[in-house]
Amino acid sequence: MIERLTRSLSFRLLAIFLVLAGLFVYGATIGIRWVYSQDDLRDLISGHLSLHIDYVRRDIGDPPQIDRAIAITEKVPVDIRIAGRDVNWASDPDFPELSELSFAASDLFSGAPDAWLNQLTDVEFAVLGPHSFLKLDQSGFAIIVSSPKIANRTESPSLLPVILVVGLLWLFIAYAAVRWLFRPIKSIRAGAARIGQGDLEHRIVDYRHDQLGDLAEDINKLAADVRGMLDAKRQLLLGISHELRSPLSRLNLSLEFLDDEERRAELRDEIAEMEDIIATLLEAERLSTRHEALYRSVVLVRDVIDELISKYFGRDKHRIKVTFDDDSITANVDQARLILLLKNLLSNALRYTDDESGPVELLVSSEEDALIIEVRDHGPGFSDDQAANIGEPFYRGDQSRTRGTGGTGLGLYLSKLVAEAHGGSLRLRDDYTDGASLVVNIPG
Repeated sequence: MIERLTRSLSFRLLAIFLVLAGLFVYGATIGIRWVYSQDDLRDLISGHLSLHIDYVRRDIGDPPQIDRAIAITEKVPVDIRIAGRDVNWASDPDFPELSELSFAASDLFSGAPDAWLNQLTDVEFAVLGPHSFLKLDQSGFAIIVSSPKIANRTESPSLLPVILVVGLLWLFIAYAAVRWLFRPIKSIRAGAARIGQGDLEHRIVDYRHDQLGDLAEDINKLAADVRGMLDAKRQLLLGISHELRSPLSRLNLSLEFLDDEERRAELRDEIAEMEDIIATLLEAERLSTRHEALYRSVVLVRDVIDELISKYFGRDKHRIKVTFDDDSITANVDQARLILLLKNLLSNALRYTDDESGPVELLVSSEEDALIIEVRDHGPGFSDDQAANIGEPFYRGDQSRTRGTGGTGLGLYLSKLVAEAHGGSLRLRDDYTDGASLVVNIPG
């Protein structure tokens, strides 16, 4: 889940929004505090507050007079209590008693450099429920001013929950907008995956006319261009094969009139090898083209191997040892191409295994619905350099070999293509210096 989120462009963009919003809030807070910490502004605001407090002191009288206090409460939405010298009057009968309030200096008003405002003298503050209280001392009386009025008991919502709710709402809106912005990516990715799997006729159609739409059009154009190039390449190979087979057929016919029987046999072998190379190259081209369909069917692997050995290795049957983990193993494969794969692997193994070394081993098993086929020989094995190039076209482990002692270097390449066309793999086991063990893995 975490990996999926971190790979999501919309999630990354949303994270950027959140980081920028956090930096903005932090920067704004620092800026406001910096502005308020400036002496001129702080002195100005503090002076105005002190002036208003002085107005209250003057308007209520010295000593405080109840009729003036009533006049103030009628003009301003506050309540007042006057306590002292046998006087305990309040503009509202529900006004808290002085003993119920805990007055103290406010952190907002301080002489400290980082305080918001300058300290106010002879003023203390208290909070009880939704009301804030300010206490002034004047001529032995305590004057307590409540804001808002005591009768106004409607509690305002806390600022923090409001900020959280609004923030979450905007976050949801931003997420929805980002999702809408990147929605075409899903269809573009699905279309690119189908094209990448070989469906070069597929086109991406569900996209908007923006930069993502331009990307979809570019992918469609790329698919069309690739299809054109592949078709042209295939036509070229088919044309070359046709042109080569015609003179080879004439050469075969001409050989029948050659008197030297030994020379005739040598030339016939050379022509047969050329024909085999052409056929192998064409098959490799079909397999390396990802839109070439496989003719899959569910087959009993034992029957396939029996057919393979009977058809191609009748004379060497005694040199091949076949072992099944389970005789009933089945696989969904292209049978003809699976036979081609095993034919190349067995031919290669038999070529480098003499009769005294023991038989070539063919082991068949299944693992998590995958078909596992291993071909082991008892030949000279591979060097590290040779092992690194296994499966490359025209690569032969022994570069000094002639065609009489070795192949063309296309057998393992073709086998690798067959395995990969099935979505599987062909690999060489790590212990390859004493004989070779090639493992085919074909998923179910």
